Amino acid sequence: MIGDLLTSLASSPWALPALFALVLADAVLVVIPGEVAVTATGALAAATGTPPLAAVVAVAALAAFCGDALCYAVGRVAGAERWRWMRHPRIRSAFAWAGSRLARSTATVVFTARFIPFARLAVNLTAGATRVPVGRYFAAVAVAATAWALYQAVVGAAIGALLPGDPVIAVIVSIAVAIALGLVIDAAAARLSGRRARR
Repeated sequence: MIGDLLTSLASSPWALPALFALVLADAVLVVIPGEVAVTATGALAAATGTPPLAAVVAVAALAAFCGDALCYAVGRVAGAERWRWMRHPRIRSAFAWAGSRLARSTATVVFTARFIPFARLAVNLTAGATRVPVGRYFAAVAVAATAWALYQAVVGAAIGALLPGDPVIAVIVSIAVAIALGLVIDAAAARLSGRRARR
């Protein structure tokens, strides 16, 4: 029954718009599971044949680009101190980290941050607030969004291909793998930042 429901959701005309909305919202609200949505949809694409994997990647990449650009625009208009939550010490330190990294290497920081939920919010807001040139910023975001979407969707598709015809298990396993990979990336980023801070 659940398998039939997932198959019907995957073939629904609303599948890709829903994916777009989740990924777009994830760029602004880090509690939205954008990564999980892309990975699960990639698993459904491989396990059921719909939606097409190329469409999953394209929609996720476009939504990620639009979401990051929206955060940049908010930072450019509002700055990084407009709202109370922005003045919290941990948030301020995240903005300071993002600002110092952006000044040194915009493309590398934007690309890396796309894979780390809170870091990408801080980087994109700070990029706007510090007036990183639009052309350079958007070029980096386009590459990062495409690489992120491809990575997330292919991870899901690989799992779905291993479990063809069983969308329930494919989605469950892909979600577990997406969460595990996210934790590994977060831990690696924290360790790397700690090493740099000690230098």
